Amino acid sequence: MEKTTLEIAMDMKKAINHAIAAHIENPKSPEDAIRFWDKKTPYVIHPIWCGMTLLTETKLPEDIRLPGYQALIWHDVLEDTNLSLPDGTDAVVARLVGEMTFASFKEEQELIDSKEDLIKLLKLYDKTSILLDATWMKDEKWKNLVDYTLKLRQFVLDTYGDLNIVKIAGAVCIRR
Repeated sequence: MEKTTLEIAMDMKKAINHAIAAHIENPKSPEDAIRFWDKKTPYVIHPIWCGMTLLTETKLPEDIRLPGYQALIWHDVLEDTNLSLPDGTDAVVARLVGEMTFASFKEEQELIDSKEDLIKLLKLYDKTSILLDATWMKDEKWKNLVDYTLKLRQFVLDTYGDLNIVKIAGAVCIRR
């Protein structure tokens, strides 16, 4: 059954509120509650940006956008907070969050090729968002993240077409 606009909006509200509770009130460490560039901006802007940006992809069908945005909003909850996913989380969303959860960036880079196409798409939102405020990164770490993001970008371009996130990633993936 297709969701109404009100149902989608209420799901968004619940997803965002849970992400705020997780990242602001229940981080595993103080660093998990803030963005590194200014050590003040709430971390939760990152997963919310990812989820909301996916929802603006007019070229993607609803069956990707709706579970995808929720997975993106909650993609760091299991890694960085002391909360679990909310009770009643859709099984598809929970699976996507689980598939996006890695012990480290190195592990992610090693395992990403074995993941389904949708996980690679979602990870492009994640990495592009990180690059938007990663001014704190040293050159080697920046280059590694840019190279990885460009790899994801090419995969998404080849698989899903010229999405907005492909354009955004191309604009932020600059060499220093």
